[in-house]
Amino acid sequence: MAQARHYRHLQEICRKNKQNQDDVSQLLDLEFEGRRQFIDSETLKEADRPGKILEAYSCFKNIDHVLEELRQIVAKDNVHYVKELKERWADYRTKLSFYGVYKKVLKPPVGLPADEQAIDLIISLADMFPSGYPAPKKMSSPSEALIHVLQPTEAPDVYLRRRPLATPFILVGEEDCFLCAGNAPVVSFGRSRLAESVLYVMAYYYAFHMTYPKCVSSVLLFLQTEVLGDAIHEKDQTAAFKRAKADWQTFLR
Repeated sequence: MAQARHYRHLQEICRKNKQNQDDVSQLLDLEFEGRRQFIDSETLKEADRPGKILEAYSCFKNIDHVLEELRQIVAKDNVHYVKELKERWADYRTKLSFYGVYKKVLKPPVGLPADEQAIDLIISLADMFPSGYPAPKKMSSPSEALIHVLQPTEAPDVYLRRRPLATPFILVGEEDCFLCAGNAPVVSFGRSRLAESVLYVMAYYYAFHMTYPKCVSSVLLFLQTEVLGDAIHEKDQTAAFKRAKADWQTFLR
């Protein structure tokens, strides 16, 4: 009964034009268990999850609330988790830039603007941690499961309609970027935030309880275990992930 009451109150706040985000955060915290039972249930089909969940929780169009959802799932008792996560990812970005150059899948980012450096790094992640599976049809490479840069003649709505995956990814436009899922944009953000946008992708995977696509499973498992600090069971570690992780650890020595 309490969970249902919290949910009704949350919906009342979310229907307002001006929302008190602190109130939203408090109610999301109180209603967490009931929400996860709904999201994690098998009644929601994978492809329908983003749309159905956003219908029930429009507040998840706010990246901060989704990062907080990630914290609740991964490190419930650590109130500083999101801040620490961003700091940890900044450190990993530097190491991954050197690793990409070492693996010859990334050019040295000398002279590139910060947003272009971030794009190149994200595109190269699938090659740094290969899964051994090809990209789905209608996708040019595995990296497109993580990020796609729109061409000048490419309409975003047309691209999203033909995209074969419903999982979260970054769509980069000339001025703005979009976190998309379920073949629709969820939230927009500036190119200046591209550097930490990988964290947004991971947060939405957790919030929507979605399965990693095979073509990028290794890199997403790497991000989950190394960056998010969310361990996985030995039996869930694929052979490709183990090889990619071993190569990474060898590089760090």
